[in-house]
Amino acid sequence: MKLGFIGLGIMGKPMVKNLLKAGYEVTVYDIIKENVDLVVEAGAVAAGSAKEVAKECKTIITMLPNSPHVKAVVMGENGVLEGAQEGSILIDMSSIAPLASQEISEACAKKGVKMIDAPVSGGEPKAVDGSLSIMVGGPEEVFREVYDILMVMGGSAVHCGAIGAGNTTKLANQVIVALNIAAVSEAFMLSTKAGVDPNKVFAAIKGGLAGSTVMNAKVPMITAGNFKPGFKIDLHIKDLNNALETGHGVGAPLPLTASVMEILQNLHMDGCGQEDHSAIAKYYEKLAGCQIRCEEE
Repeated sequence: MKLGFIGLGIMGKPMVKNLLKAGYEVTVYDIIKENVDLVVEAGAVAAGSAKEVAKECKTIITMLPNSPHVKAVVMGENGVLEGAQEGSILIDMSSIAPLASQEISEACAKKGVKMIDAPVSGGEPKAVDGSLSIMVGGPEEVFREVYDILMVMGGSAVHCGAIGAGNTTKLANQVIVALNIAAVSEAFMLSTKAGVDPNKVFAAIKGGLAGSTVMNAKVPMITAGNFKPGFKIDLHIKDLNNALETGHGVGAPLPLTASVMEILQNLHMDGCGQEDHSAIAKYYEKLAGCQIRCEEE
């Protein structure tokens, strides 16, 4: 089966490689040639535009940074809708604003193209091993039609409701992740300043009620001073902007989200925007004047 894939960043590249390993023929497009070359080496076929991808493939996946990028790629010049056939399916796996998903879906419907929004959680490690959590909005029959494709890239795929519900669910996820990393950073700075080895604190509490997937993934990075991006600060700023905008629109109070957003904005201004969101710990290190690091064995 032929698939199109547009957007070959940190997440897109390993997702394409997993599709190739599963036996799909994948035609790809990205504005960065080096990204295209990397997946072509793995067996993908390069296209010259999003329009060309849609002409070649009836199922097209997009994995792009934010709402304006998806709108441009789908609805713009040389975009997906210029090349798509009636009956094609667009799977937008980008994390964007729910209202943007609805707008794009309406444009697709006018061209006879079906669409689901299917953002993911898990970052680069889970994109690599094909165990992403996928949250889906759109017609349930379309979800069922592409379920096997989604499960090549994910460990789970859950239908959450109508178009935009996937991205609403992703916003909830991103709020929880950001607040969790901030709480972990705050707690481990407390232990560090109190003279208790963070590694021992981690070993003692990770199996209890405070334990979480976020703690397991991010504490080893923080204590090693490793902020190589699996999910960048700047992308989390984008997601929390969308969460705050959506919250304001529906009347949902998000005071803790707003507080963490200020931390992320401070880190961006300090030049940390391209680092992993575990670098939230750097905000606390700056305030406290010390680093959260494990003792040498």
